[in-house]
Amino acid sequence: MAALESPENHIKATATSTATTSSSSTTSDLNFSVRRRSTTVTDSPSTEMMESEDLKSNGKECDKVTNENRSDIKFNYRPSMPAHRGVRESPLSSDAIFKQSHAGLFNLCIVVLVAINSRLIIENIIKYGWLINGGFWFSSKSLRDWPLFMCCLSLPAFPFAAYLVEKLAYQNYLPKLVVVFLHTIITTGSLLYPVSVILRCDSAFLSGVTLMLISCIVWLKLVSYAHTNSDMRAIAKSIDREDVQSISPCVGNPYDTYFKSLVYFMVAPTLCYQSSYPRTESVRKGWVVQQFVKLIIFTGFMGFIIEQYINPIVKNSQHPFKGNLLYAIERVLKLSVPNLYVWLCMFYCFFHLWLNILAELLRFGDREFYKDWWNARTVEEPVHKWMVRHIYFPCLRNKIPKGVAILIAFLVSAVFHELCIAVPCRVFKLWAFIGIMLQVPLVVITKFLQNKFRSSMVGNMIFWLFFSILGQPMCVLLYYHDLMNRKGKTESG
Repeated sequence: MAALESPENHIKATATSTATTSSSSTTSDLNFSVRRRSTTVTDSPSTEMMESEDLKSNGKECDKVTNENRSDIKFNYRPSMPAHRGVRESPLSSDAIFKQSHAGLFNLCIVVLVAINSRLIIENIIKYGWLINGGFWFSSKSLRDWPLFMCCLSLPAFPFAAYLVEKLAYQNYLPKLVVVFLHTIITTGSLLYPVSVILRCDSAFLSGVTLMLISCIVWLKLVSYAHTNSDMRAIAKSIDREDVQSISPCVGNPYDTYFKSLVYFMVAPTLCYQSSYPRTESVRKGWVVQQFVKLIIFTGFMGFIIEQYINPIVKNSQHPFKGNLLYAIERVLKLSVPNLYVWLCMFYCFFHLWLNILAELLRFGDREFYKDWWNARTVEEPVHKWMVRHIYFPCLRNKIPKGVAILIAFLVSAVFHELCIAVPCRVFKLWAFIGIMLQVPLVVITKFLQNKFRSSMVGNMIFWLFFSILGQPMCVLLYYHDLMNRKGKTESG
């Protein structure tokens, strides 16, 4: 450590650096003399004597520096010299704690976390054995989910229909109201069609979740596609063509790569449409392989936690609203830690690994798929670019108050969270919808506490408490028991 460094080590380091500098200068002098001798093609003994004298002088300078450092030891490091020369605080003082580097403590926390969880995993396996059973995720019906697979393959028909509508709109064949009506039909159909297929077919849970996620992504992309093109048409009609090209390059010549832009947008890792995107120069194949390996490892770890920890806890629980309150709280808190691990693994696998793999394969340049939401001071901060671009700011431009715009954004988010969970489970109790909408009053409470205590850590703690420790485990218990009740009624009936 720097504070315990001895004076002798300090002298040695100084002498070493000085000697290194002297040797480098000597090497440069020798190189220069060699070049000079090669140009004159003479071997002068006087030149060799000068070079040897330079080496001796450099050595004497190094010895001189060493002697000076020894004199520093003689006078500066005496016992009578003061060791405390200023007013300083301890590294862990309240005023200085955030000014220090805590990399060592962070590494210690990681080591302790890995050790504790490894022990718990080994203890769980010894006590309960292997509990992994993929029946909930993949059943005998999974291979027969061909209606869901065919529905997924037919989803590209909706973007193609949207392209035809935009092409007719650019050629002024369709009025504005008709364009809006057709886009509404197309986007609504892209969402209702998969929902109807999932509800009609008794498919596996994972198959239904996958199809719902894909259909929601298609819906969000189609809304962005229609909204962006509508805005470009409005710009083209309000200003001259030259100005339009400087503002929106897609309006200048919309038919050269228009369909290619749509195709690229539908497979690109983004929900916001634009005519062109930042692109990288090449694909790093080795890097892609590394990310695929990480994706497989973390996906397997996530499945292990679900089957080995979450499923037994949930099966041994009661409905949170029908049993003992203290028992329900104990189950929620016990479920919170493995549920948090699963949620973090899911975020890392999808938003980091998978989106970066897709971006690398498509040479998609803008890879800011997420921001530091873990530092969020309120639950309203982790907002997606799509929500800001196509809901929040359009509401503000239409004179809608900021509070109402935030409420609308939460409402849209709540609807899609409910669809992605309730439709595959076939349980419509609105638990996910209520959980998202309850964040609206939580925003007001968080801001009040933040202003009262004048600290951003209060808001961040509240964010983690309600977002991961209480909210998600409660929703897991609610949907599980409702799903089991629905299956029990179906089998008994």
